[in-house]
Order: sequence, then C-alpha cells, then structure tokens
Amino acid sequence: MKPEKVPAAITTFPSSAQIVPEPLGVVLIISAWNYPFMLSIDPVIGAIAAGNAVVLKPSELAPATSSMLAKLLPEYVDSTCIKVVEGGVTETTELLEQRWDKIFYTGSGTVGRIVLAAAAKHLTPVALELGGKCPVIVDSNVDLHVAVKRIAVGKWGCNNGQACIAPDYIITTKSFAPELVDSLKRVLERFYGKDPLESTDLSRIVNSKHFQRLKELVEEKKVAEKIVYGGQTDEKRLKIAPTILLDVPQDTALMTGEIFGPYLPIVTVEKIEDSIDLINTKTKPLAAYLFTKNKKLQQDFVANVPAGGMLVNDVALHVANPYLPFGGVGDSGTGSYHGKFSFDCFTHKKAVLIRGFGGEAGARYPPYTPEKQKILRGLINGSFIALILALLGFPREGR
Repeated sequence: MKPEKVPAAITTFPSSAQIVPEPLGVVLIISAWNYPFMLSIDPVIGAIAAGNAVVLKPSELAPATSSMLAKLLPEYVDSTCIKVVEGGVTETTELLEQRWDKIFYTGSGTVGRIVLAAAAKHLTPVALELGGKCPVIVDSNVDLHVAVKRIAVGKWGCNNGQACIAPDYIITTKSFAPELVDSLKRVLERFYGKDPLESTDLSRIVNSKHFQRLKELVEEKKVAEKIVYGGQTDEKRLKIAPTILLDVPQDTALMTGEIFGPYLPIVTVEKIEDSIDLINTKTKPLAAYLFTKNKKLQQDFVANVPAGGMLVNDVALHVANPYLPFGGVGDSGTGSYHGKFSFDCFTHKKAVLIRGFGGEAGARYPPYTPEKQKILRGLINGSFIALILALLGFPREGR
C-alpha cells in the first residue's frame, strides 16, 4: 500500500514522481461452486488488503459452504466492510443491477458474458476468471510413468475434472497414443482401483443437472464408440469413473465445449509439432500444458500458444506459485490475481507528479516565436542543448 517512488523525467525538473495504489471502492465478488471456500476467500483477501469494502455472493450450487460463509464471516470480520449475500439467479441478477467499483466473477463463459454486459451499463471494470479447453501435449520422449501420474492427478485428482485448470484433452502422435493409453490405464487402476466408483479418492459430480450434462456428452454413438477405458456411472451417488476416449470427432459437443468432468479425450496428430496449430484453432485456454524433453518444442510452445498460464512437464501446479499471476486471456477470462496480483486486481494505480516552482522554461508558453519553436523542436527530438536552454529560461522574456 506504500506509494512507489519512480524516476522523474528531466523535462519536469524539479519534480518527484510516485505511483499511489488506492482502493477502487465497493466491489462485488461472485464465486464458483467447484472450490467454493477458496474461490470466495482468496479474492476477498485481496480486495480487503487493498482497502475495499466487499459484497460476496457465494455459489448457490455449494449451499453448505454458502451458508457457512454467511454465518461465520459476520462473526469474525467487520460487517461494515464485508457482506455476504446468499441466493441464486434472482439475487445475482439484482446484485448485477447495482453500481459497483469492480466486479470479480469466477465461473463459466456463458455467465461471464452476462456479468460483462451488466457491468457495461455502469462502465464497471471486471475481472473474469473463466475456463476453457485446457490442452496437454504429450511428446514421446518423456518419462511416461511420471508424466501420466501428473496428468492423472491433475485431471481426476482435481475434483474429478471439475476444475477450470484441469486437462480437457491430450494431444499426442498416432504412433505414441497406444503406449500412452496403456500407461494411463495402469495408473488409473493403481490410483482408483478396479472399480473406481467405489474409490473414496474420486469426487462426485456436483449435482444431478451436471451429471446429466456429462452423461449426454458421451451418449452420442460416434463418441461412445471412442471410449477405450472407463465410462461407468452411478447416478444415485452422482459418480462417474475416469474415462479415456481416443480420436473423438472434432465436431462433437465433447470436443467443442469445456468438459468440466472426468472425460479425457486423446487427439492424435502425425507430428508432435502439429499440436500447436491444433490448439490455436480453438479459443484461448486458461491453462496449457506440455510434456517433453525437447527444448525447441518447449520454446515454440511458450512463444506460440496463447493461454492464461502454462506449465511444462506437470499439471496445475503453476497456481501454487504466489509470484505468478493467475488469470485467463480471451474467452478464458480477463484480469489476474493470487499473491500480490490479488492486491493489484483491486487497486487503481494513481500517477502522482509533484513539482516545485523553479525550473521555468519560457519556451513552454505562448506567444510561440521562432526561437521558442526551435527549442521546443529540439526538446521533442531529444536535444540536450535545447533542454539546457529551456531550463535556463531561453529565450528571455519579461515577467
């Protein structure tokens, strides 16, 4: 919160310059259901640290967490600074009709567009933490067992795929795909057993509506026939087993929309270098992952894949580094937070220049004589002589 001193330009001599972070005012934070506590508290901490007042709207799809926040926050924080508003679509719509100094939303792109449209009425700035189809490129020259373990825990260990940074699909070569599939099968059986629906380490699907949505994604014949592992479901317990699919047609709903569940399609290409072009035919993802020992491929990946964030040779762990910003780009969101970036998200960086009364440059003021114009042109062109003449008050004038 301390003002940051920055260099003052010689053209404003004598002066000092600083950047003063100031709170935006009263902010609205709308959180998501998949990590309902963290995705509520994390941005609230940043907003309060920056000096704002906050209205928090927890997700109604995680009702236990929502009611817990509504009960406990007023007991332990200043209720004049932080308010919790529970409810569903009606309450959220009412909140969005109010004038805010910033809106922070975590969730789907569909609702993100509604939030952005509502914010536009008042020119309210927004931070949108959305999702997208996060790709994983798997080269053949990797430690396959380690790579597959990391992919598996990043996909199914992250809320059974119900995470915005979970791998959405894998890209590998046609020749390497069978070996990758076999390794995934072995690791998944080791992690979740022969009957993964009985595993206590596998999250349930959040509700019946999302269960049906996911079930419908693989009921289409040209998708169902591409399942090479898993696919078991238990609607009563809202459980879906880890499911691997190979070369699902690109025009299916599974491949065009964000999956947000336990299905992991594998897309094959002739050469691993073709994977970058394939990723770039889709919208910009929130996260992009690459497993390789090839430094050239790694450099091309970092340079040519637009994404909110990326990680080489692992999955999801980039969000654990507080010195890295977390946020999307394009359809996967706008703005970032985590660590100091949370503070920055909820502040305005106010530019402050403070001058003394000395250092008057006569050439600055009209009437603009040829002599003054010559000095001014020199200043624009970076002439040191023109700068000295201006600071010495040439051309001389009466007061």
